[in-house]
Amino acid sequence: MNAQHQTVRSGNIEPYNEALRTAAGSSGQEQELQYLTFMLGDESFAIGILHIKEIIEYGQLTRVPRMPEFVRGVINLRGAVVPVIDLKVYLGKSASQITRRSCIVIVEIGHEDEKHDTGVLVDAVSAVLEIPASDIEPAPALGAHIRSDYIAGMGKVNGKFVILLNIGVVLSLDDRANLAGMGDLADARA
Repeated sequence: MNAQHQTVRSGNIEPYNEALRTAAGSSGQEQELQYLTFMLGDESFAIGILHIKEIIEYGQLTRVPRMPEFVRGVINLRGAVVPVIDLKVYLGKSASQITRRSCIVIVEIGHEDEKHDTGVLVDAVSAVLEIPASDIEPAPALGAHIRSDYIAGMGKVNGKFVILLNIGVVLSLDDRANLAGMGDLADARA
């Protein structure tokens, strides 16, 4: 696939979903190197396409009382209630500002017998890319502004680095429960 970055604008998500469907039909070895790239603020991130079900335009969310700050709300996705997480807040940054380019990436996480869909709010989707293994560097030991176990590696795309997220670790139920517990603890202290 071409390594150009094209940002999704409102009403222009279907080409990315089509690219995800096409990539899902390729062999497993190739899939390991295919990523959906997206923006959070001015930083470029990527998630392996094996975890991505689809991309939807940002729409009306239903707020749920007493949820941690990183949970923006829930959506109804074909009859299923799906939580939507603001990935910027989850990674310790300020909340995402909703724009025409804001999207919700629906990811599937968990084990084979127990998978859960989660919506991940991103500022803009860039592209579905193939990143050769030779262009993936290990996660930096120092200086990363997010937990090192959240980073699967650093992909080189057009001379710039893209942070490859280990989304299974980032959105693990244990981590979310721990973070939610910290929010409850902070509420109790207030």
